[in-house]
Amino acid sequence: MALSIWEMLAVFAAGVGAGTINTIVGSGTLITFPVLLATGLPPVTATVSNALGLIPGSISGAIGYRKELEGQRRRILKLGAGALVGGLTGATLLLSLPSTAFETIVPVLVALALVLVILQPRISKAVQSRREQNGTVARTDGGPLLFVGLTLASVYGGYFTAAQGIIYLSLMGMLLDDTMQRLNAVKNVLAALVNSVAALFFLFVADFDWTAVVLIAVGSAIGGQIGAKVGRRLSPRLLRALVVVVGTAAIVQLLLR
Repeated sequence: MALSIWEMLAVFAAGVGAGTINTIVGSGTLITFPVLLATGLPPVTATVSNALGLIPGSISGAIGYRKELEGQRRRILKLGAGALVGGLTGATLLLSLPSTAFETIVPVLVALALVLVILQPRISKAVQSRREQNGTVARTDGGPLLFVGLTLASVYGGYFTAAQGIIYLSLMGMLLDDTMQRLNAVKNVLAALVNSVAALFFLFVADFDWTAVVLIAVGSAIGGQIGAKVGRRLSPRLLRALVVVVGTAAIVQLLLR
């Protein structure tokens, strides 16, 4: 299907916006997906094209946060393994399950993630206080609970990707003692892994629109760098507030679809 010049500009602009917001928070798919649908692409084709196009943006955002990734190699290797398995599983489900199955539960998952983001500082303080009383040391990898939680979030990410970053941040914020900026850097790497493995799967088994893919790819790569520069300047409180605002918008849009 041929896109008009205005449709191409709209898809490119959506790619820039998605790359920017994905790097800072997540949910960039809620920008690109409606635009792709508006150009006349079928939902599955739009989802697949979007996943392929957002890979450069995810990689660009991860590179932009490379300073915050220092010292997290072991953590990323462990969590990344779960992200790859989850992403491939989610991509498989996209092509085998009816869309209504996930559309029902997605708003609930996002809402739960937002609650965790809001409560994260208070819960983290309570956990830290209990550790000090018991004389225990905090896990640097989040333990089995974080691994399983992020793997399941990656299944969802491979299926649709919207608000996947918000779920990542909420889980890591709860179970890891680290700064929001460093956790955000890990989130970008995990998102890049999920998008990449899902896209490789789609290349062999699904239909996609190459024009849309290229436009989103270029736009999201630019947006990834913009997001990295803006995101690292945000205070933890402001970053958390932005997560809540974007997540709320995501829920509204998902419910209205």
